[in-house]
Amino acid sequence: MVRGTRELVPRPALAQAVPWWGVLSSILAPIILISGWTVAADLQPHPFDAVQRSISALGAEGMPYRWVITIALLGVGACHAATGLALRAAAEPGRILLMIGGIASMLIGLNPQGAHTGSLPHEAFSLLGVVVMTIWPIAAIQRYPAAPFGLRPVAAAATTGVTLVVLLWFTIELFNGPQLGLAERTVTADQSIWPLLVVLSVLVANQRSAVPAEQEAAVRSR
Repeated sequence: MVRGTRELVPRPALAQAVPWWGVLSSILAPIILISGWTVAADLQPHPFDAVQRSISALGAEGMPYRWVITIALLGVGACHAATGLALRAAAEPGRILLMIGGIASMLIGLNPQGAHTGSLPHEAFSLLGVVVMTIWPIAAIQRYPAAPFGLRPVAAAATTGVTLVVLLWFTIELFNGPQLGLAERTVTADQSIWPLLVVLSVLVANQRSAVPAEQEAAVRSR
């Protein structure tokens, strides 16, 4: 039997694993967000037009059950911060931006709009949040051959492009558009779902890489 055939089966590099709590936080973020705005709207004593009116309107001072949106934004922010901390497979700048986006979400919830006026802190944290949540996929890119799909340049560019298109729609709706609420919900849902897709891509990449590793181990043991 010939020995020394150690490289018969190439083994792709494993992406750093995502701990269970990071997987959980990525799953919970969009669930908490969508459930929060849905429940808050349903609890209103008068019909709430979610297509026209913003999420911020549900959490404005004096709004019934505004605490529902406050809790939802705090929960979503905590989930994004936890996911950024757990997503060790991503490039460091992207992880930091995702965590900043989570903190921004919490600050948005803690600084609601006034009953009949805007709020400078609310608007500032909203702007910060939307910017960092738009650019973090680009900052998280990994370029090694076996990088998870969600961290590859093509995927990051695609999701950023989609987000920019939706943001353009939202910006247009800000000027008394009839679908402001729908546009805002589309933006926030899009930005909350992408971290989950990245985490899933890391799990899939590691699962696929585990098979060649097992094959290599079997060859070496012969």
